[in-house]
Amino acid sequence: MGPSALFSSQSPPLPPLCFSSSISKFTTNYLPVPPQCKLPTAVSASMAAASPPTCLGFKNLMETFAVDVQRAEGRPLNVPLKSPFTIASSRIEGVENVAIRIELSNGCVGWGESPVLPHVTAEDQTTALAKAADACLFLKHSSGKTLGLLLNQINDLLPGHSFASVRAGIEMALIDAVANSIGIPLWRLAGGVSNEITTDITIPIVSPNEAAELASKYRAQGFETLKLKVGKNLNVDIQVLQAIRNVHPHCSFILDANEGYSSDEAIQVLQKLHEMEVTPILFEQPVHRDDWKGLGHVSDVAKNKYGVSVAADESCRSLEDAKRIVNENLAHVINIKLAKMGVLGSLEIIDLARSSGLDLMIGGMVETRLAMGFAGHLAAGLGCFKFIDLDTPILLAEDPVLEGYEVSGPVYKFTNARGHGGFLHWDNIA
Repeated sequence: MGPSALFSSQSPPLPPLCFSSSISKFTTNYLPVPPQCKLPTAVSASMAAASPPTCLGFKNLMETFAVDVQRAEGRPLNVPLKSPFTIASSRIEGVENVAIRIELSNGCVGWGESPVLPHVTAEDQTTALAKAADACLFLKHSSGKTLGLLLNQINDLLPGHSFASVRAGIEMALIDAVANSIGIPLWRLAGGVSNEITTDITIPIVSPNEAAELASKYRAQGFETLKLKVGKNLNVDIQVLQAIRNVHPHCSFILDANEGYSSDEAIQVLQKLHEMEVTPILFEQPVHRDDWKGLGHVSDVAKNKYGVSVAADESCRSLEDAKRIVNENLAHVINIKLAKMGVLGSLEIIDLARSSGLDLMIGGMVETRLAMGFAGHLAAGLGCFKFIDLDTPILLAEDPVLEGYEVSGPVYKFTNARGHGGFLHWDNIA
């Protein structure tokens, strides 16, 4: 992860922030510390006495920042959707996630979210709440450990895909609390490439008429890229595409089959679109996650015959999956989802994909602006994602998150507020 500039909303500008591992010393000089956060005495003294640092290393932050958790808790986060959200593998009418709140002994608070999406995440809400409670109890009895050690121990406590969503929520809250402690926004901690992103918008599996109405509405709101859920009925999928094309003729398409097609059906869809003179900019997870041969075949035909890139989503849930995709040339894009891989796991896969020449997409499950805010900060700060699909808060009937990023149609802008800037009224969460 490359170097970036770190600036405060105040002047003078702050020293650069880097993810380089070459820095020999970590210090928090001149970082604007939130008023409710009290830094340890030793750190406060170093801020007053030491000379300005030239670079702040995230790796060194992981190795040197001692975390003392005062309170930690997970609670149900239930939010209705504007309308049912149907994909090839599931249908939901509301969000039933888990919100994570971690408060450090210095008074700084971090927020995270563990989404639950049936047939996609391994956890249901009951399991997620139970595992979050276990992790929170562990954190409260782990004072004085470095951030890196604590995150590694959380990974051991909540291993693999089985608990990836809960792990991601805990990681988000810990990292957010530490970012609050040193007074910087997450997008700067992630690299500082940009402070804004532009997302696509998703049209779930609906009738052709409903899809046309949604596409017309999203066109008026400024969305230029539509992500269309497909994979349940090939003929109806084509009718929906035609209906959308009629009302939003110049939009870019992403097709997301969520494992719904066979390899033959996926290629048939591309052929029919070719006949309609429609070329998707991306074809996401056309076949079942375990159909590696089919994924490779569709990727080969899609790129070489139709000029369409194929993304692995459900097929990439771990670093091992990512290595297989790279080594066997099974896809052109990897979709990063924090709830699928965890935060640190995602960073490992991002590094692998970038070094291997694969493009990157960032997406989510169905989440509020807590999780989407963290993912958005990551995407803006790293600046390495060709496809950005962080739209699900727009699909919710209510927004329980206070402050956070600013939304203007498809554009999310992240301010210089510390951490990811969003929070909940905790007493209002069940």
